[in-house]
Amino acid sequence: QVQLVESGGGLVQAGGSLRLSCAASGTICSINAMAWFRQAPGKEREFVAVISWSGGMTFYADSVKGTFTISRDNAKNTGYLQMDSLKPEDTAVYYCAADPNGTWVARGSYNYWGQGTQVTVSS
Repeated sequence: QVQLVESGGGLVQAGGSLRLSCAASGTICSINAMAWFRQAPGKEREFVAVISWSGGMTFYADSVKGTFTISRDNAKNTGYLQMDSLKPEDTAVYYCAADPNGTWVARGSYNYWGQGTQVTVSS
């Protein structure tokens, strides 16, 4: 079992930055990748970014490529999502997820989820 706890969300003006953290605990050795998803009101949860836990390979949704950066610190068992140049359309609840057993961009592939952290970008 893996437990995930997100932090770092909040209210920020358009053009600002936030850094989300996802602290993992439990059977860390089972994690092969960690991802971030987001869900805006009335919309489905969508893929944002993913990083392989060992080699650091990354992949981003087109909508955040160039403005968001995913990273991880294996020593701290923590993943991060640095969000720059934020826009109002980035407003959503952000979730971290770990240990996919299928396609890494599909939310159905992930076995473990955090509780989510709210990000609100004002115009």
